[in-house]
Amino acid sequence: MPEMPVRAPLREHRACPVPYITLLRPLQWLKNLMIFFPPFLGGTLLQSGMAMRGALPFFSFCMASSATYILNDVRDREHDRHHPDKRHRPLPSGKISVASAALLAIVLACASIVLAWTISSAFVLCLSIYLVVSIAYSVLLKDFALIDIFCISAGFLLRLEAGGAAFGIAISEWLFLSVFLLSVFLSTGKRLSEKNRLGGTAVSHRKALVAYPDGFLQGGMYMTGSAVLVTYTMYVIARHSAILVYSVPLCCFGLLRYILRVQSGKGGDPTESLLKDIPLFIVGLAWALMVGWGVYGG
Repeated sequence: MPEMPVRAPLREHRACPVPYITLLRPLQWLKNLMIFFPPFLGGTLLQSGMAMRGALPFFSFCMASSATYILNDVRDREHDRHHPDKRHRPLPSGKISVASAALLAIVLACASIVLAWTISSAFVLCLSIYLVVSIAYSVLLKDFALIDIFCISAGFLLRLEAGGAAFGIAISEWLFLSVFLLSVFLSTGKRLSEKNRLGGTAVSHRKALVAYPDGFLQGGMYMTGSAVLVTYTMYVIARHSAILVYSVPLCCFGLLRYILRVQSGKGGDPTESLLKDIPLFIVGLAWALMVGWGVYGG
């Protein structure tokens, strides 16, 4: 009898996202929700048309942030090949060419600026400064200790100020300080997590990591975490809301939970921590609901 033809084995289909979507880092767009903080905390977000008013600023910052992420990946593609997780990204793995990624970054950056011009000149200024700081960070400043942390912090502050500009809401001093210190706290925790995980190979991934002496990042995380709790408490007291005061324990728990996560070696990326750590996610959601109740239902 003639032999039956042997079928080639079926290729295993990977359940990974499309490389270009991965390159944009859509999960990191959660940081751009900071734009809605001024109207949310100011009690105006639920007014007619306010949510739609924030759509253009949000998407403008999403395009700008994705452009800077791509630029950062282009520059770090060789170093990322030595990282246990980042080596699977589209550029270090070779799934996307450098030329294609660079072109996409340019298109996104230009589109974000064009969209920003339809909002306000103050918003354009915030977005432009964000792009300048982010590009400088990716090209040079990320290699310098402390400066890299403050560059990341500047990104959060510029999102906050851009939200105030887009909605025409002034940012209070206590809110500004709380966001600033929180961003430094999270950035310090992220660097500490990277340093602990990479160990002796840290220098091949990020030069700034080896410039931090043992214990420095840990002490900085404790210091800024304590300062966040104080400034946030002062912000809540200044609002004269009995309900908002009860959000302070949630804030305290969230800070300690993040420290526990970093010290346990589970990662310090703020977005991943919020989405993957169930207690942290629940506390974050409870904080948002309680603050919303205090602002809109009190």
